[in-house]
Amino acid sequence: MANLTEKWTEIEHLPEWDEEFYDVYTAKKFGKWVMLKTLKPELKENPEFQAMLEREFEVRYNLAHPHIIMINDLEEVPGLGLCIITDDVYGDSLAKLIADKKVTPAIINKLTHDLVSAIDYLQTNHVVHKPLRPETVIFTENIQNLKLIDVGFDQKHALAPTDVADDIRSFGRVLNLALDACPELADAPKLRLIAERAEGPLPYSTVQQLQLAISGASDRRIYIALITFLTLTVAILSIILILHP
Repeated sequence: MANLTEKWTEIEHLPEWDEEFYDVYTAKKFGKWVMLKTLKPELKENPEFQAMLEREFEVRYNLAHPHIIMINDLEEVPGLGLCIITDDVYGDSLAKLIADKKVTPAIINKLTHDLVSAIDYLQTNHVVHKPLRPETVIFTENIQNLKLIDVGFDQKHALAPTDVADDIRSFGRVLNLALDACPELADAPKLRLIAERAEGPLPYSTVQQLQLAISGASDRRIYIALITFLTLTVAILSIILILHP
């Protein structure tokens, strides 16, 4: 086992991942890659923000969802101070994929299923978080697994209807931006209608309604594809029978 002087190595600031009150770093802890989230230097000695950091750790420590970044610990890191330690989710943000015009139908599919599943989990656990943004949706480097970061700073006994509506609206904004950057799905009007309704003044009232709408859109695409396949099959068989009675 590495000694204590080797516990933290290769600490590197990731400014593109920084949050409103936090700086984000990547590092190795005993040789394993992790990510560190710590208060910005000007906030480190402020008791109010120290309490905020500890509260966020308490709220998120017991969250367990395959598409939400996992928190592992809260500890002092030399040179950085008190840090929230999370799993390493190095990869590209949705914002970068949009800017680089690398949004694919597979990415859209993960947004409409994995991201919505993560939102549903946060709402079920009454977690209060900042609005979803393309910058907080990460696709991991090797397998493009979706991971949601910056997912909560408080927990309520119950979410207000406005909290639910805000989540659905922010999802609609994210999906609309992703569809704009995915020319392969330019002919997916059903998904566009779902995104526009979700973002609009009268969004879906629950995440479950949103999931049903998405499921219906997927089922319709599958149905159309199946009908097209059967029609072509019948046509081919008809031609074969005419040529070879």
